[in-house]
Amino acid sequence: MLQAKIARADFGVARIGVLPEKPAVSSATRIRMFAARFGPRHLRCAALVAAFTALPLLYAAAFPTLPDTIISSTVPANGDLNPYGVAIVPRGFPGSAAIKARDILVSNFNNKDNLQGTGTTIIKLTPNGVIAPSGTASVFFDAGAGHGLTTALGVLQRGYVLVGDVSTTDGTAKTIKSGGLLVLDRNGKLISTIKGSTLNGPWDLTIVDGFNRAQVFVSNVLNGTVSRLDLAVGPASVTVRKATRIAVQYKHVPNDEALVLGPTGLAYDQFKDVLYVASTADNAIYAIDHASSATAPVARGRLISRDPHLRGPLGLALSPNGNLLTANGDAVNGDPTNPSEIVELTQTGRFVSQFNIDSGQDGAFGLAVIGSRGGDFNLAVVNDVTNSLAIYPLTP
Repeated sequence: MLQAKIARADFGVARIGVLPEKPAVSSATRIRMFAARFGPRHLRCAALVAAFTALPLLYAAAFPTLPDTIISSTVPANGDLNPYGVAIVPRGFPGSAAIKARDILVSNFNNKDNLQGTGTTIIKLTPNGVIAPSGTASVFFDAGAGHGLTTALGVLQRGYVLVGDVSTTDGTAKTIKSGGLLVLDRNGKLISTIKGSTLNGPWDLTIVDGFNRAQVFVSNVLNGTVSRLDLAVGPASVTVRKATRIAVQYKHVPNDEALVLGPTGLAYDQFKDVLYVASTADNAIYAIDHASSATAPVARGRLISRDPHLRGPLGLALSPNGNLLTANGDAVNGDPTNPSEIVELTQTGRFVSQFNIDSGQDGAFGLAVIGSRGGDFNLAVVNDVTNSLAIYPLTP
């Protein structure tokens, strides 16, 4: 189980207690407390207040007031909507850059008209920086027209950012393009695009970073596969040494509301050499063994979970205690009484806990954690209902 803690914008923490089974206070009291505690630097809107009333698992019953949780809009000046990917800039990232270690990046998939596959911006949130009201999120990168930035967002320690590009011309699956991975330098300048036969709709990714070399696992939403890219990371370029398809046969289908459903979230356990895959359309979590060295694809891999708490799992991450955290997108097995949940499972698929990030459906998508194995960490999640990023301080 996870424990909640108090956090300030510098991610400082103080332990409260274990996750309770029921909220400590009534919803009405929580709303009053929320409004009183969050000042003008934080977003003020009914939807966010409602989101916090739906967190019965997050806060300890013994603690009488709400902890401070960082919330910031993901909407930049151009009006981009629908935040998808979340990535945290790692320690060791070059200091002379537009982003720095512990900054949080978020990719937007929709434009201001809410057309899917037309969002072009990556925004950044800096700890101890300004908490952005809507329309003022700080932009790290703008790809310009003709792009759609996906959940596939990651940062290489040597000074690069990778982001998936799966665009449409009208916001529908009829015009969707296979896209590729954009490679950005430390200042948000596009330096190259990775394409190839093993990439077809890069929807999410996870990185194993060796500084001069890296392995990037990519889920492909348009053909239901997972690929591994072995990269050479130099001082001025990122090149693909080898591209290998390591899993196939995940269900992938167009979807009127979500544009397309297929394999999404990826989480890699380097101690076991296992890659976990959140297959949205299959409503399941799978595991690919020997992921770093596999030379041929498996059919989906080992089934880890089809737990009924899963509702179209999207983003996926490993918490420091080794458990899996996944974001329910509600496009499969949706339940309006259990919307926008973050679900915690063991690596054997046993359900542990869940909590809502919004009182409405379709809010949860990308997520990321920061912290060492077995230690304190922060959970960063996007909310597609309110177009915001929330950071929850937790401990195993």
